[in-house]
Amino acid sequence: MSEETTVVHLLRHGEVFNPDGILYGRLPGFRLSDAGEMMAKKAAAWFAGKDVVRLVSSPLERAQQTAAPIAAELGLPVELDERLIEAGNAFEGMRVAGGAGVFRRPANWWKLRNPLQPSWGEPYVEIAARMIRAVEAARDASRGHATVLVSHQLPIWTVRLHLEGRRYVHDPRRRQCGLASVTSLTYVGDRFTGLSYAEPAGATDPDAVPGA
Repeated sequence: MSEETTVVHLLRHGEVFNPDGILYGRLPGFRLSDAGEMMAKKAAAWFAGKDVVRLVSSPLERAQQTAAPIAAELGLPVELDERLIEAGNAFEGMRVAGGAGVFRRPANWWKLRNPLQPSWGEPYVEIAARMIRAVEAARDASRGHATVLVSHQLPIWTVRLHLEGRRYVHDPRRRQCGLASVTSLTYVGDRFTGLSYAEPAGATDPDAVPGA
């Protein structure tokens, strides 16, 4: 008997209202902007007809807001999974650009000592491990169908690097993981067979702050 094909869609949340350019990380109170809410609606329309039987979100507000239109479109409840949360970051709550940016302060340079880990936040290996567990749980719960996992840029990009056998160290500006983008992982049985990438809400502004 042939093995079933299962797809796990990793959806990055939409644009966040962040006029001060804060690296918000896991901080509460950061919601989608008006544009971000529209992105979420476009993503919901994109998932229509894609045999999605389960919807799971990071517990952060912006991810749950992104999941809400999908839940309405597909008639699914939104489950929460802590493993999908944004990566921990020592610069959380600080501005990341401009004259007051974190990289202009010598006191912060020690945190940048090891980009291989990275020394300023949650280690890549730990991000990849928790994301893989979330992805495999989603695969097992929706055999022969599809699941949507709503997460954040760095966790999605890290698990992609892991599955493609690439090094974790990278330039954040080169991540292929735009706002409200979808990285779709295909499995045949338990075997990962490839991925595809789509931007239902269009390309992200190249001047947007990386991350989150």
